[in-house]
Amino acid sequence: MRGDNRPSTLYEAPHEDDGPNLNYYFNGNDDQVQILSTSRKKPFTKVQYIPMVILGVLTILIFFVPLLDQVAQNALHKVNNKIRNNSCPDTCSFSLVESIPDGVFYKNNSPIFPTTFDTWINLIENAQKSIEIGSFYWTLRGVDVIPHPTAKQGEEIFQALLDAGSIRKIKIRIAQSAPDPNLTSNDTNILEENSAEVRSVNFTQLLGGGVLHTKIWIIDDENFYIGSANMDWRALTQVKEMGVVGRKCRCLAKDLKKIFDVYWELGKDAIIPDHWDNKFSTNINKENPIKIVDTQNISYTGFLSSSPLQLNPQGRTNDIDAILNTIQTANKFIYVAVMDYLPLILYTKRIQFWPVIDDALKSAAINGIEIKMLISHWKHSRDSEDNFLKSLLILNESYKWVSIEIKHFVVPTSEDQEKIPFGRVNHNKYMVTDKTAYIGTSNWSGDYFINTAGVGFVFEDDKNQTNTENSIRSQLQSVFERDWTSNYTIPIQTLKL
Repeated sequence: MRGDNRPSTLYEAPHEDDGPNLNYYFNGNDDQVQILSTSRKKPFTKVQYIPMVILGVLTILIFFVPLLDQVAQNALHKVNNKIRNNSCPDTCSFSLVESIPDGVFYKNNSPIFPTTFDTWINLIENAQKSIEIGSFYWTLRGVDVIPHPTAKQGEEIFQALLDAGSIRKIKIRIAQSAPDPNLTSNDTNILEENSAEVRSVNFTQLLGGGVLHTKIWIIDDENFYIGSANMDWRALTQVKEMGVVGRKCRCLAKDLKKIFDVYWELGKDAIIPDHWDNKFSTNINKENPIKIVDTQNISYTGFLSSSPLQLNPQGRTNDIDAILNTIQTANKFIYVAVMDYLPLILYTKRIQFWPVIDDALKSAAINGIEIKMLISHWKHSRDSEDNFLKSLLILNESYKWVSIEIKHFVVPTSEDQEKIPFGRVNHNKYMVTDKTAYIGTSNWSGDYFINTAGVGFVFEDDKNQTNTENSIRSQLQSVFERDWTSNYTIPIQTLKL
């Protein structure tokens, strides 16, 4: 009970004809009891006074301290129950969001979801007060890369943001990775000149390397986007992307804003504090996910994760821990769709082995969990990647119950599309199991979890709910299965021994 800030309490002793009127002033601490004497009819000697004081103190300790201690325990119990039973008061609306590159077509009746372009335009046009974007880089206009007809959607997004800030007076804040001196950052320069606030986060200065690789939007503290799409016109028409949008969901939007505010703070001071202020902390995490009911009356539990660890205030789940937990809690299957899969730390002077996710997947496979992986293949893929993927496949030879399948997803490229730099790739960064869905912003190699900023959204179907056919997890599974059986995949063959 020491150090509690409970209100002080004044207890008045009964009046006695031959004794003083004693007021016991109890300030809530076991060792701080003051006795205030007011008036007395007869003077007491010191010898007579002391026993009465002792008796009064003992009375308080015996009768009142246990009572106050119980009150404190009850209050603490209520707080812990509130944290354990996190519940979102909002009826949230969720939808998967994807970019399908021009020229990619699926079979009839294949699941298709709202486009990244339509979602972003809708978020901007319906913003009432604020737009906050955490981003890697900005190349929304054709002139930023190369002039191309398919840059039109990116240019519309750019113009919509420009109008929102300069005409509609929407407050716009942008946290971006510190621009490469060799690359242009004209988009954010123009936006900043026309009412947007822009801060750049220098990870080389903060952590010796890395970037702000996050792709998040927060609108009016109640709508949000998390996904793989950069602020790049190619992410709307030339690159395959996956994300999720939440609407009328203040509980998660405000929690995501706390992550954005960390970036905003670092863009100002360029110093990682020894201890993050409590205003950045959260009680929504892996241990205490928030309970959510959406507009279709589907129940979820979910939380947001972040990397790297140094940027995580009290309560925030580390992104790699969210990924590992999703793998470790699967009961039947694990489906992974990522651009890069390399159990290495790549962007250092010497490449280092980093088998954290690799070991988790191998362990799951040995335990009988079915694993399927869709890994991108394009002209910038590393030659070593297939060797690591084949080292997973070879486990199929160890025990008959081990089931690991891996395919490359290849986005087809025309002669004209070949001219577009860093386009025509499956840029997805998600995982879905029989229990949980994870949508993130990071590629799966060590650097993205050690010194690079990224975000993940983890949501799990309510285990007590039977109707989950339209849940986000089920929909994400359907996307994976659509891509897995499409004409754009090539199986990776195991090593020949």
